[in-house]
Amino acid sequence: MKKNNSIINFSFILIFIMLACNLPGGTAGQTAAVPVPATVTEELPVVSASTTPADLATATISPSPTPELPTPTLELSHSLIPSTNIRPGELINDVVSADTAPEKRAPYGDSYDINRFERPFLQDMTYVADLDIVSFNLAYDEKFFYVSIQLLGTNPNNDIGINYGVELDTNADGFGDMIIIAYPPYDVDWSTDNVQIVLDTNRDTGGLSAEKSDAPLPGDGYDEIIYNGGRGEGDDPDLAWVRVNAGNKATVQFAFKKTWIGTKFMYGVIADGGLKSIADLDYVDRFTEEEAGSPVKNEQFYPLKALYGVDNVCREVFGFTGTEQEPQRCSP
Repeated sequence: MKKNNSIINFSFILIFIMLACNLPGGTAGQTAAVPVPATVTEELPVVSASTTPADLATATISPSPTPELPTPTLELSHSLIPSTNIRPGELINDVVSADTAPEKRAPYGDSYDINRFERPFLQDMTYVADLDIVSFNLAYDEKFFYVSIQLLGTNPNNDIGINYGVELDTNADGFGDMIIIAYPPYDVDWSTDNVQIVLDTNRDTGGLSAEKSDAPLPGDGYDEIIYNGGRGEGDDPDLAWVRVNAGNKATVQFAFKKTWIGTKFMYGVIADGGLKSIADLDYVDRFTEEEAGSPVKNEQFYPLKALYGVDNVCREVFGFTGTEQEPQRCSP
């Protein structure tokens, strides 16, 4: 009987142990649970220095940024405003591309070797008349010089965004010393809000030579703002102005004080709806001719490539006769 009781007791104990192994909280023979972190942090992918070009989209080289104009807040107080009735000075004509535009080409006038552009075309050779300079001229009164640009088009506020400028060479060495540059939108009334004057502090707008291409050559072109729409520190609010559609010979017209610039200088104009980077002027020193392309069909590097949407001119003299051999000077 005792033996039977022992067997029964042992059986009960064995059953109890087996049940305990399957109860919640039991550990014997239990498979360990996978721990779940309290917070899951998703890391963003990192592109390492070892990533190959095949792993990334093709990069587009952007031009150097153009200095931003200050946002107008309060109306500037002007004591001296340019005249609204200016007779044009002597016209200096430029090549135009309207007649050959349907053939997606410039007729001539684009001379890379002497920093002369006739490229009023987008990269796909679409013609933009608002980039095409017909002529330019200089006039003056007692207080201001007036430089006017006549365009074949009539809309300086073209949707592509076009910067217009006057390059000034004060010592006739072919290197631009400063540029008066205007940014859209433009108004028919005189305004200083969208005008800057930017200086070349280290004489590199012409690269190594005054007009020839020295590409590929690094440089920072016009690099120091000395006038910022009349709102910069120390700005003379009446120094430089721009207006548009002032007459058939003045689609874009600049005015700047005579007391600022002096009585002897060379001047030229530019229309830029492509790179729009005064820090990369002269463009002929930043791009080789092969990289830049050409708008002239019988040229080796036709069509346009990196350098497009820009028209500039030779430079005219004011206040002196000179040798007539000054770099970039217009032919007599």
